[in-house]
Amino acid sequence: MTKCPNCGHRMDVVSLRCPVCGTGVTGQFVLDEFFNLSEDQMKFVKVFLKHKGNLSEVQKEFDISYPTARNRLNEIVSTLGYDVEDERENEKDILEKLKNGEIDVSSAISMLKGEKDEGNQKI
Repeated sequence: MTKCPNCGHRMDVVSLRCPVCGTGVTGQFVLDEFFNLSEDQMKFVKVFLKHKGNLSEVQKEFDISYPTARNRLNEIVSTLGYDVEDERENEKDILEKLKNGEIDVSSAISMLKGEKDEGNQKI
C-alpha cells in the first residue's frame, strides 16, 4: 500500500520489522520509484521482463494491440520519472519528409522500423 486509502496521497514508510526475530527500526524511509506503479503497471512490467523486453510477446499475452502495449510501457516509463519521447511526432516528421520528397518510400519505411526497434532497445 503506497497511497492513502482516505485521500490518495503517497504514504510514508516509517517503520520496518523483521518477521523472524521481531527487530524493528523506526524512521523515515524512501521508497523506490517502482512503488509508484499501480498493480496493473507492475503486472505489465513483470510480463515485459518475462519476455525479455519483447513488446510483441507482451501484446500477445495481454491480447492488446502493439500501439496499446507501447503506450502502456511509455506510461510506466513516465511514472518512473523518465522522459518519454513522443514517437508519433517522429513518425509525423518522417512522413512529412516523404511528402516533401526529401526521402523515398523505402527510406521512410526503414526509418519507421528503425525508430520502433530503437525505442524498444532504450527501455
